[in-house]
Amino acid sequence: MIPQWKIYPRSQGHSTVYLQNVVTDPSITVGEYTTYDDFVHDPRDFQRNNVLYHYPINQERLVIGKFCSIACGAKFLFNSANHSLGSLSTYPFPIFFEEWGLPVEDIPRAWDNKGDIVVGSDVWIGYEAVILAGVTIGDGAVIGTRAVVTKDVPPYTIVGGVPAKPIRKRFSDDVIERLLELKWWDWPVERIAANLEAIQSGDIEHLA
Repeated sequence: MIPQWKIYPRSQGHSTVYLQNVVTDPSITVGEYTTYDDFVHDPRDFQRNNVLYHYPINQERLVIGKFCSIACGAKFLFNSANHSLGSLSTYPFPIFFEEWGLPVEDIPRAWDNKGDIVVGSDVWIGYEAVILAGVTIGDGAVIGTRAVVTKDVPPYTIVGGVPAKPIRKRFSDDVIERLLELKWWDWPVERIAANLEAIQSGDIEHLA
């Protein structure tokens, strides 16, 4: 377990942080050992700079699993970034309730609510990728540089492009099934450490 005081995983620099220990918003949940790297801004400001249009009125959540790697500039865009497409106009009248004499409680009618953003464990999110509201990213997935993810991503699948589309699976279906059963990221730290050679070399047969 990472001590709450430990923010930087590397002594060589402070561009990378353990997200779990810098996020304070209770509607954002981050698993152990997940990191965010930012060489442009202070990475400790992740929830302000990277989690956008995330307002309490929507009661929406960002859930990120364990051992994820999030690259500089990755953004999570929540529901208030949307404008209602069911209205005759995309203009967000309910936001300007005072100007138009509308009830304040109707503010969420200004946008389409697509739900939470959920990121599994061992996910790599590339440089300046954008994840939209309502998306679930499966364990072990890879999100390419500057991809815009508008739909769910299956486990251990590499996606890229605008909008993001599957490029290939990282492993065979049998290996993916086994990895999802093993869930190595939930193992005790000592067991993970003892299996690092097999994990890094891709040797699933020698995981113990």
